[in-house]
Amino acid sequence: MKKRFVLWTVILFPIYAYLVYLYLFHWTGTGVPVSYQGTAADPVTFMTAKELELSQDFSRYKDFLFFVGLPLEGLIYLGVLIFGVSPIFKQFGERLSRFSFIKIPIYVLLLSAFTWILTFPIYYAERVLSVTYGISTQSFSSWMRDELLGFWIGVLIMSVLITVLYWLMKRFTKRWWLYAWILLIPFLIFMMYIQPVVIDPLYNDFSELDDPVLEEKILNMADKADIPAERVYEVDMSEKTNAMNAYVNGIGSNLRIVLWDTTLNHLKNKEVLFIMAHEIGHYVMNHLYYNLAGVIISSLIGLYLAYRLLHTVIRKWGSNWGVKSVADISSLPALFIILSLLSFAASPIELALSRGAEKSADEYAIEMTEDKEAAVGAFQELTVNGLSDVNPPALVKFFRYGHPTMMERILMLEEDDKE
Repeated sequence: MKKRFVLWTVILFPIYAYLVYLYLFHWTGTGVPVSYQGTAADPVTFMTAKELELSQDFSRYKDFLFFVGLPLEGLIYLGVLIFGVSPIFKQFGERLSRFSFIKIPIYVLLLSAFTWILTFPIYYAERVLSVTYGISTQSFSSWMRDELLGFWIGVLIMSVLITVLYWLMKRFTKRWWLYAWILLIPFLIFMMYIQPVVIDPLYNDFSELDDPVLEEKILNMADKADIPAERVYEVDMSEKTNAMNAYVNGIGSNLRIVLWDTTLNHLKNKEVLFIMAHEIGHYVMNHLYYNLAGVIISSLIGLYLAYRLLHTVIRKWGSNWGVKSVADISSLPALFIILSLLSFAASPIELALSRGAEKSADEYAIEMTEDKEAAVGAFQELTVNGLSDVNPPALVKFFRYGHPTMMERILMLEEDDKE
């Protein structure tokens, strides 16, 4: 099995990477269809030749790294199982601590660190690409700080979740997936509640919006939409990126309206107001809660399928891997592979639903601001600033885009004008 794994990985992975390269760089075109050339959606009308070239190159390289990195974690987890590394991690945790509640967190730490180290080249390549094309302005030390912070936060949260999950597996052999799902619901709500005030400030500095006139206009829009916000927050992102963003997140008293300072620096006030109206639209149409409901429903289906598949996988290959049972923590890489495959299979559906929600938010923002010129200007500036591809290849859109393409968003505005 070991030789077969190495052989197939060495042969198939380079072939896969080469096919991705061919698709992105040779089999798909750039720009917009002939019928849309010369419209506001055509990047030739609002980007310089240099910006257009950089945009096309950056988008293709970024997508290439994404697709090449997509199967990497799964291959690492499979290798951990096939080469017997998983039981070694388990034994190390058992030797290191006499306390049973620490053994699983040690295993999670070892598996996470091993995976993080092996996938680091992809993340570093993404950073180099972003810096090279002027998107990222973040120093290496600052970037590493964020990476390590994310790693430790992930390990902490994952240690708690996996400890509870494997306790349920041992205690409830046939119903662990259901009880895990029941416990997951309050956890997801809790994370949504603390995200804006506990986790986000660990990465960036938040302050009250420095422009009182603009803040008043945004709060007036929020008041019309019945959003219980008393201030607008500005986050210092210019030290890390030239990209722009804005969002409304959190629930209850922790709800926050947030603008990146890069958005304020690059957009006119009327364009900022359109962007904020779009984010307010998400709140008005309850997209935050629909997303939460979607995660809850999909997690129920995912956990049940994982329960069925994990039993089959461990029964068939567990002895070869040194995994004694489903409830053995050594089975965790197999569980991660299953969940990753299920997530990948569901992602086109989730992204399609997300694109529909984003389109609805665009329509709400146009109705609220009644300023299509500002909307077009905002979309064009977002494209230039982020070196975005207005019309990405079909597979890229299918597997990566949670928003409509910039071509689709701008064309929607132009079509409304014709009606």
